[in-house]
Amino acid sequence: MSVRRLAEDQFQPAAFAFNDENAAWAEKTIQKYPAGRQQSAVIPLLMRAQEQDGWVTRAAIERIADMLDMAYIRVLEVATFYTQFQLNPVGTRAHVQVCGTTPCMLRGSESLMAVCKSKIHHHPFERNASGTLSWEEVECLGACVNAPMVMIGKDTYEDLTPERLEEIIDTFEAGNGASVTPGPQINRHFSSPEGGPTTLLTEEKPKKVSTKKAVQEAVTATIDAAPVPPSEAARAKSTDAETNAALKTPVTAPKAAAKNVKAVEDQPAPATAALVQNAGKPSLGDKNRPAGIEKPAAPDDLKMISGVGPKIEATLHEIGIFTFTQIAGWKKAEREWVDGYLNFKGRIERDDWVKQAKALAKGGEAEYIKVFGKKPR
Repeated sequence: MSVRRLAEDQFQPAAFAFNDENAAWAEKTIQKYPAGRQQSAVIPLLMRAQEQDGWVTRAAIERIADMLDMAYIRVLEVATFYTQFQLNPVGTRAHVQVCGTTPCMLRGSESLMAVCKSKIHHHPFERNASGTLSWEEVECLGACVNAPMVMIGKDTYEDLTPERLEEIIDTFEAGNGASVTPGPQINRHFSSPEGGPTTLLTEEKPKKVSTKKAVQEAVTATIDAAPVPPSEAARAKSTDAETNAALKTPVTAPKAAAKNVKAVEDQPAPATAALVQNAGKPSLGDKNRPAGIEKPAAPDDLKMISGVGPKIEATLHEIGIFTFTQIAGWKKAEREWVDGYLNFKGRIERDDWVKQAKALAKGGEAEYIKVFGKKPR
């Protein structure tokens, strides 16, 4: 780190005092810290002094030290350590901090510094002739994705070109800095992709496939993927009916394939059982469907169970499920039926509806908190 010293005496004011608004703010800030720890307010007070005068003066350091009952040297150590504090006068209308770290450098920060040299002063920290502008090179300002960028005051101006920075500097020089919109200077929303999003624009709906067609395609793929026995492969090399026994007899593969399709349709094979099972909801007449009841006068709020929203609650009501006690008594087969009916893919087990329902049925919210350590949703 380079040596940082206070400005020459010729620039130092004789005294410093917070204005009325900042004085009230400073007293309130000091009171945030416990007795004996008020010195922790030194950094915010130094920052407020810099915002008021534009830079940190010796008089401000001494005044803040008195307010916090600190030795002058301790406050001076803080002010000279952190580069966020300006120890010399800066531009009264704008002090431009140009990020020169790698991402910004690769995206043209050197061109931005060239603009500052031509429009403000050839050397950093030196003010222009009217004393209204100054600049410096700084380390990363945290907007790498929108590089290159500068900071003026508390605002960042990103995705800059040399021409755009010239316009911004001219606007501040004219005293109209508040009219410049901070953030990206191109058609970009915060740090989103330049030109707008490129992914997740639309959701493609899955194509509906009939159960029979899905089974047939699965069987065909299985037959096509079956390895050819070495002896068959060797015979297939010959096209002479005299030497290739396979050519002397009728081809039986299509009949076998058709027979396999019929067998799969009658009783799904392990490879295609999942296709058949997931083709639709379980039957409402299935023996594993949980028993429903008539809607009571005051049904339980099933939405208190994690994983149940208004839509799911309405579906449960449709099949006669209205109380925590019903859900608490579900057996495994019944849970699997409901999981399939709701197309949850195991969510009932993962969220443990039964355990939640037992707690709510036993003692409501208090019992739920006792079991799970948190309130139900």
